[in-house]
Amino acid sequence: MTQGMRIESDSMGTVEVPEDCYWGAQTQRSLQHFAIGVERMPLEVIVALAHIKKAAAHANVELGVLSEDIGRRIIEVADEITNGGHDAEFPLSVWQTGSGTQTNMNMNEVIANRANELAGSSLGSKSPVHPNDHVNRSQSSNDVFPSAMNVAAAIAIEYYLIPSVEGLMNALGEKAEQWSDIPKLGRTHRQDAVPMTAGQEFSAFVSQLEADVQRLEQALPQLHTLPLGGTAVGTGLNAPKGFAELAIGHLGEYLGIPFAPKANMFAGLASSDEIVAASGAIRTLACSLFKIANDIAMLSSGPRAGLGEYILPANEPGSSIMPGKVNPTQCEALAMVCAQTMGLDSAVAVAGSQGVMQLNVYRPLMIYNLLTSIRLLSDSIRMFTEHAVKGLALNARRIKGHLTTSLMLVTALTPVIGYDKAAEVAKIAFEEHKSLKEVVLEQGLLDEAEFDEALDYMRMAKPHKE
Repeated sequence: MTQGMRIESDSMGTVEVPEDCYWGAQTQRSLQHFAIGVERMPLEVIVALAHIKKAAAHANVELGVLSEDIGRRIIEVADEITNGGHDAEFPLSVWQTGSGTQTNMNMNEVIANRANELAGSSLGSKSPVHPNDHVNRSQSSNDVFPSAMNVAAAIAIEYYLIPSVEGLMNALGEKAEQWSDIPKLGRTHRQDAVPMTAGQEFSAFVSQLEADVQRLEQALPQLHTLPLGGTAVGTGLNAPKGFAELAIGHLGEYLGIPFAPKANMFAGLASSDEIVAASGAIRTLACSLFKIANDIAMLSSGPRAGLGEYILPANEPGSSIMPGKVNPTQCEALAMVCAQTMGLDSAVAVAGSQGVMQLNVYRPLMIYNLLTSIRLLSDSIRMFTEHAVKGLALNARRIKGHLTTSLMLVTALTPVIGYDKAAEVAKIAFEEHKSLKEVVLEQGLLDEAEFDEALDYMRMAKPHKE
């Protein structure tokens, strides 16, 4: 035996395991056979699994299939894990068995070995706590892992992603209210359009995000239904009657989330449609954020040769060669995260379609991508809110200049002089470099008072205001 190693065993024989680690033979085999990439199973999944092991132990004790002493030991170690005490004991790659079996066994082995250590037994002894017979009692990787996926996703969306979006909504909403009576030029097709207010422009951003939050909230009830108790294929073989209800009930008590058993356990094991749906809602959020970030970057372009209607905070030097340059870096970072999210969602959709017969075996990829998107979006939204939106200012002079020289103000003249005449006025003004007012007065179409009344900016931006 190699120095610093101990012998652990599983159904396939013996394996050398580092003597100071709590994991066992199946975890070690996975490390050897799946040394792929640098992506590791997210800690959010590990914490969710530990909560499930604790809930299962509680239920098994209550149902009389696990002794109180063994159950207490499992619960004690599960609590250590959920409190971050053994993060380094979960080193497995995302790119492993598609059912997540190796991560489930990683959890079972760590809990068993740590519990046995606390009981005074040696690591690898599997006594008094056995990883399969006790920690995995009434369970299968096939029902435990998708349940952990749903738990991790629900927590991440509800407690991390939605609050970050709401923070951005509030910051944008403050700007919308603050600038509600600041007229500016609207744009369609990247060309000048009729006036609106800066507040209206930002109110659109707020409304988009409100709808995104609603879609995220609509995804949560699906994530709250768990296939725990379905065991291998959905029948519940080797789980006592009532296990699902008891275990999932305890889980809901721990986390304050209304988890419930899947109405159809077979569907819960064969598919992860709720993960696909949640990823779709997150992709839609990314689409909204992409537009918001790019619009703000474009409207802030300049400062001299761009649109320059908004002024972004100067957080850091923008160039290594051009002194004084300030770039829309927060907009760019958020846009890159949005692009990454859309790509990750595409992989989730493909993976979600691969539920073959009684089991989907693309699950580690699905939850890794989903949680990665949530983490990236949550962080980038907070940075964008704090370092871009909150410090965003108006360039009143540039906004007024664009508004007063726009030829599309002629739209307000069409009810008075007709579409054809208005089009002719705009064409002459453009070709002869004159203002609309000059052309209208020269042609005697309106007098100055009539022209000024027709081209009231705020009346154009809010034509139906009482």
